[in-house]
Amino acid sequence: MITLAVDCMGGDHGPSVTLPACRNFLEKYPDVTLLLVGLPEVLAQFSHPRVRLVAASEVVAMHDPLEVALRRKKDSSMRVAIQQVKDGAAQAAVSAGNTGALMAIARYVLKTLDGIERPAIAAQVPNAKGGGTTMLDLGANVDCTAANLLQFAVMGSAYVSVLTHNDNPSVGLLNIGEEAIKGSETIKKAGELLRAAGAAGDLNFFGNVEGNDIFKGTVDLVVCDGFVGNVMLKSSEGLAGMISGFLKAEFSRNIFTKLSAVLAYPVLAALKNRVDHRRYSGGVLLGLRGLVFKSHGSADALAFETALTRAYESALNHLLDRLVARIAHAAPLLGGAAAV
Repeated sequence: MITLAVDCMGGDHGPSVTLPACRNFLEKYPDVTLLLVGLPEVLAQFSHPRVRLVAASEVVAMHDPLEVALRRKKDSSMRVAIQQVKDGAAQAAVSAGNTGALMAIARYVLKTLDGIERPAIAAQVPNAKGGGTTMLDLGANVDCTAANLLQFAVMGSAYVSVLTHNDNPSVGLLNIGEEAIKGSETIKKAGELLRAAGAAGDLNFFGNVEGNDIFKGTVDLVVCDGFVGNVMLKSSEGLAGMISGFLKAEFSRNIFTKLSAVLAYPVLAALKNRVDHRRYSGGVLLGLRGLVFKSHGSADALAFETALTRAYESALNHLLDRLVARIAHAAPLLGGAAAV
């Protein structure tokens, strides 16, 4: 049995989204037990033979400062859920709560893996091949060193191997051009480290990639700093909304545009479904001594269920063990990079 700890109070919608998502998820996966964490009076309505309720007396609000979330709300549903992973009661924790708070609490409770300076957030965005391109970092680290980017690449490779069952995923470094001489000094240095990692067998390094390569699916994993990654993620999330708005606009115009919209609707609807960010929800906080997954704060039940599925698949396929193994294999290069 795989056991997941769920912060049922986090996100913009809290239990109105998390509880229906948990029920749907349980129906699909008979080998899962859920630890639902939250206010007892809220969770009392939920009953299932493979669910255990874990009480928490506080909730981290989406606008709470880090100090409040980390130091004052020590019995929050977010922290209690992560503590279940620390205590070995669950293999992974899932929350839609405040991203900064989740990262801070997870790092404080679980600590980072040996050889990793900073955890990073990894998630998928849809690509033209019908699958997803994994990216990291997506917002945890705005300013990154070349050594940080190398660590992200090593950790991200382990995660992609779980998602795709490919033990040698291709890795690209996001840059303003394919040539090795382009980019900032940090990016050029990161490129040197990634090429060295490729030569040592630690990575399958493709080379530099540009923004359009993310959506082409040129590589399996794209490495970048958290500022760029978060902008790219939000841009991809807006694509489905743009298509939906286009459909509504065309159906509301004159008879000719309505007719054109009707004819094009099957294709546009399929495209909308393919780029629907809810199907790719569930970023993982890589680099910790435990698995923690982040769903979007505004996630609906489908998006939160997708995050639960990501956590389940990662626990089932021993993501944490794969992370430790890859980091250990790359330890000589990681140590040297940190010293530069």
